[in-house]
This record gives sequence, structure tokens and C-alpha cells, in this order.
Amino acid sequence: MMFNSYKTTLINTCFLICLIIAACKPNKKIDVSNIPVNVKIERFDKDFDLLRTKPLTPQVIALQTKYGTFYQDFIERVLKLGSTADTIYYKNLRDVFAGKAYKDLKHDVDAAYPNMDKQDAELTDAFRRIKYYYPQKRLPKVYAYFSGFQAQTTIGDGYFGIGLDLFLGADSKFYPALVESFPHYLSRRFTPDNIAPRVVEGLAREDMFPEDDRDNSLLSKMVYNGKILYFMDQTLPDVPDSTKIGYTAQQLKWCEDFKGNIWQFFLEENLLYETDYQKIQKYLNEAPFTPGLGDNNESAPKLGVWTGWQIVKQYMDKHPNVTLQQLMSEKDAQKILNESKYRPKNVEE
Repeated sequence: MMFNSYKTTLINTCFLICLIIAACKPNKKIDVSNIPVNVKIERFDKDFDLLRTKPLTPQVIALQTKYGTFYQDFIERVLKLGSTADTIYYKNLRDVFAGKAYKDLKHDVDAAYPNMDKQDAELTDAFRRIKYYYPQKRLPKVYAYFSGFQAQTTIGDGYFGIGLDLFLGADSKFYPALVESFPHYLSRRFTPDNIAPRVVEGLAREDMFPEDDRDNSLLSKMVYNGKILYFMDQTLPDVPDSTKIGYTAQQLKWCEDFKGNIWQFFLEENLLYETDYQKIQKYLNEAPFTPGLGDNNESAPKLGVWTGWQIVKQYMDKHPNVTLQQLMSEKDAQKILNESKYRPKNVEE
């Protein structure tokens, strides 16, 4: 009888402890359903196709009116067809529409994206979260296009563009022929599920929190990239970590398993304060793996980016009163490292 009473008391105590921990733990997935933001991705690709079937001049005027500077940027910078100030580019437009490549690509884009309801919903949720943290932020209009594999995303005055031809799915028939420009470790991520993360990442990097050119050390770049990924954590709470950073599940596990070794490597090689980009780029850039680390090329790439992410997450865990806005405006990478007390150990240790 006493044993049963003790058991009940122990269970109740554990339950109360769990409730206290849950109450103290910050709720990362805040309710943003009442924030008046609704994203509707405009299908520029479909409007652009009307140039093929309708008289050019009035249709060009209609597109310029609807899309503003995006139309000019698309013609001049993405397709590189010539200046929109001179109708000579009309001939180049007609050449594009006459080619089999355009028709084939349009067919596959239309098949992959009969609508963008899922992406609308994902971006609506993400943009509401951005608005929650940054109420004064002017959010861009979002346009979808295809560019002949020239630009996956674009950002300009009041808009963010999505190149659907570079989100057709990892098994698209087009990508094997483009392996020199887009090796498999990149094209495997050209999937519909990557659209919302790449839009949010692009907004963060190019618009909201551009990197300071004076931050040349590996540590500064690690922490900067870690802050961007932490921002994505808060605005894309349902997106897997592997998708946010662009890893396979195996690469993410490798980092977790060997995080102590990774950190020790950076320290022993005196890399944290290295400013020679030639020496540190392989820890920041896209690649199939990181040379010199791991066996049989199984290591993850961008180990500086991943490690910076862990440092920032640990810093925020240890400073629950620091807001996202305060984190993103903090310029002192050394302070974030010191106060994170980042001392990782391998999983098996």
C-alpha cells in the first residue's frame, strides 16, 4: 500500500516538474493567425506567356503596369534580352517563345505547379511571423517566373521572385544536363518544399540583415550565418533543420555525432579569427562535403555555418530574455560565442 502511494506521489511530482519545464520553455511556435497578412504568389510566368499569343505592345504595357520594376528587371537582368526602353528586344522575345526549349520548360512548370496554394499558405504563415517580430517591416509582393535556369530567386524594389524552373523536383529531367552549373548536391534541393525556406532566407540575407563587409573573420561569418538560421527557426517552425541548412538527414546526423570534433578542429587549426577567405571559404560554401574532415567523404559541408547555428541557439537558450530583434542587431560575434559557453561533445562521449 505504501509502495503504491509512493509511486502515485512520484508520478504526480514528475508530472508537475514536466509542467513547470514546459511553462518555462519558450514557445517557439507562436499563434500568428490573427495577423492580417495573406500571401498570394502572382503567376508572372502565366502572364508572361500571354506575350506569345497577344499583340506585344498592349500586353507589355499591361505587364509593366501590373508588375512595375519587376518586368524590367526580368527582361534585362534575368533573361538578358535587352533594354525595355527600346522595342528592339521584342525580336528576342519572339525568339524565346518560338524555341522548343521554352515550350518544354513551360509544360513541366505547369505540370509541377497547377496552383501554388501550398506555397501561398507556407509563405503566409512565415510572413505573419516576420510581421509579428518586425511589425513595421514592409513585406514584398511575391512573383513566380521561370528563367531558363538563370535565377532561382531574385529580390528587388518591393518584390521577391521565385524561379519555378529551379524548383521542379530533384528528379526533373532537366537537371542532369545542367550538372556543371547545378551539381546533384544542389539540384537535389530544387523541390517545392524548398520554396518558402529560400524566400525567407533570401529576405533575411539580402534585405533585412545584410552581412557587414567588414566582418571578415570565420567567427564573424559563423555567427552571422547562425543568426540567419535562427531567424528561420522562428519564422519557419515546421520546416526541418535539414531543409533550412540544405543538408541530407545523414549529413545532419554526422554533424550531431561529431560536433565535438568539429569544434576542436576549428580551435586546433586556429581558424576562428582567420580572415583569409581562401582558407575559410570551404567551411562556409556549398559543397558535397568538407575536405579533410570525416572518412570516405561522408562529412557535411558548410561546417562553419552549422557550428555558428549551434552557437547562436545555445546563446539564446542561455539568455531567454534576449529577443529575436536584439539577437539580430547584436554585432559582437565574440560576445555571442563567449556567452553561449559553447563546449560541444560528440554524441558517444
